Amino acid sequence: MSLEFHHVSHRFGREQVLLDVSLAAEPGAVTCLLGASGSGKSTLLRLAAGLLHLQAGEIRLDGAVLCTPGQHPPPERRPVGLVFQEHVLFPHKTVLDNVAFGLRRMEPQQRRAVAHASLAAVGLDAFADRYPDTLSGGQQQRVALARSLAPAPRVVLLDEPFASVDATLRRALREDARHALRQSGSIAVIVTHDPEEALELADRIAVMERGRIVQVDTPAEIWRRPAERAVATLFGEAQHVPGTVAPGGVTTPFGRLPVACADAAEGDEVDVLVRPTAVSLSPVASDADGTGTVDDVRFLSDGYRVLVAAGGRILRARVPTVNEIAVGDRVSARFDLAGVFVYARE
Repeated sequence: MSLEFHHVSHRFGREQVLLDVSLAAEPGAVTCLLGASGSGKSTLLRLAAGLLHLQAGEIRLDGAVLCTPGQHPPPERRPVGLVFQEHVLFPHKTVLDNVAFGLRRMEPQQRRAVAHASLAAVGLDAFADRYPDTLSGGQQQRVALARSLAPAPRVVLLDEPFASVDATLRRALREDARHALRQSGSIAVIVTHDPEEALELADRIAVMERGRIVQVDTPAEIWRRPAERAVATLFGEAQHVPGTVAPGGVTTPFGRLPVACADAAEGDEVDVLVRPTAVSLSPVASDADGTGTVDDVRFLSDGYRVLVAAGGRILRARVPTVNEIAVGDRVSARFDLAGVFVYARE
């Protein structure tokens, strides 16, 4: 069983923010809605939560209708837990009381036991008697997650939950959140604009663009086989390089690539997307030879970023070592075709 969106469309005034969206999110797995601001991902989440009225389509939960344009249960009557970027914790209540707030139908002893168990699931049981203002931002977000999971909701919806957390703590928080969500058995849907976060958190990623879902698949498949230019652009810092279809491949300012484009004919201009990690560089002896000229070299934690200029364009390469390559040198480039994607020019 699953949370299912069937042909959902939505407008704000004249602006179409969702257009015929269909998607299923499965229990015990984490589904990420990934896209830029304005792609419609948060709107889809808020429709499921009941924070917005459904205008067109249908949302089902475990095969039963959750809402339609004429049927709108309020948020408190839906088996849904919510976690937002803002923690929205009660400052005058202890951490334990914050988590227990949604368990008011239970007996006090059971309520406390469930709240303690939920805090333990996110590693914060030792903080039960603290108040929110004594916790870090990451700890407060863990409390918010524990509070959403405590009533054992059928669905947990998270909207940019880690956006306000310090970058150094974000990865650990993602790992803990993924573990807690999968252990809960709930249907988990997370909204994010961060491709790295989607890769780290998700069992399935739904990429959204301009109100549509353009690809749904596992992180590995989306990384290896992006269905559209917009998807390829999101992952691996892919850069655009202009190309022209020629016999046996595509010509670019940085050389000819032995790749095909099924939607383009010889002589057509195409968009080539290249991940920097797919580029390797070698120095050349003669100024007349090579792909281009090294414009810049920057050290990164796990290697170097090298910028190569040719034909008025810049190619970014991410290489483990630069050896004898320096600014001003002529270099030739080789490409790992697993990190090269070609699309017909729109």
